Amino acid sequence: MSSSGKKRKQKSKGDSDEVTSAKTSPGDNPAAEVCEEEAGESAMEQIRTLGLAVLIALAIRCFIFEPFTIPSGSMLPTLLIGDHLFVNKFVYGPKLPFVNIHLPGLRDPERGDVIVFDVARNGHGQPFPADQCKRPCRREAFIKRLIGLPGDEVTVSKGRVSINGAPVPAKFTGEVFTDPHGQRLNIFQESLEKEEGVREHLALDDARAVGKEGTWTVREGRYLMMGDNRDNSNDGRFFGTIRKDEMKGPAFMLYWSWDYNRGWAPLLNPLTWWDLLIHKTRWERMGNSID
Repeated sequence: MSSSGKKRKQKSKGDSDEVTSAKTSPGDNPAAEVCEEEAGESAMEQIRTLGLAVLIALAIRCFIFEPFTIPSGSMLPTLLIGDHLFVNKFVYGPKLPFVNIHLPGLRDPERGDVIVFDVARNGHGQPFPADQCKRPCRREAFIKRLIGLPGDEVTVSKGRVSINGAPVPAKFTGEVFTDPHGQRLNIFQESLEKEEGVREHLALDDARAVGKEGTWTVREGRYLMMGDNRDNSNDGRFFGTIRKDEMKGPAFMLYWSWDYNRGWAPLLNPLTWWDLLIHKTRWERMGNSID
């Protein structure tokens, strides 16, 4: 072997020794350790912040506000299909999770309140008062207007309501509401007396059909709920009265509204969003109070 070859071998061996000596243990780089510790602390801080945010959101939903979406036309013209609203759970007293205990509220339910409440469903899908469910059963949230208070006798005849023998004042406005099926319904204004003052609201009269008529006596501790679309509402005239324990609270404000009720799957398509926001969003209803 020539002397130049020996030099090349020695140089290569020296290079290898230099690379080996350049390797360091983790303890030899304090700056890297500090960076790793700070990254770990930052990740834990983000997890704690996220956890706190989730707990606050759950607390707000359980005790103060809960969102609700209108799926049907039983409360037309007050609430439209696709309206999104907030329920004030603090007014009647929020219910503690997992136990049947209600905290004190600000007031009792009043005649004319628009209330979200729970009903149960039987094997045929028919609703009935949730407190009559003898075993675990499917529950569903309904929204209706409170008409009958405990001890009231409510009569519905020819589309008009009487409470304790006194007809509820009602007058036609001369306006017409067209429902999602294209049917034209007459609008009338109803005035419900409550403890302090009168609550006026709009309701619908369907000249083609007559809703369920009769007389209902509301027992103590129970309430009779009815829809504003009086002739097209599956309400307390069919499934009976409910307790305050089943009430989530009164609806008080619309936070979103659009003409959409098809579920969330189509919303994965950006074109669906474009059509909804441009053509079917009811911007004028945002923030409206619910009477």
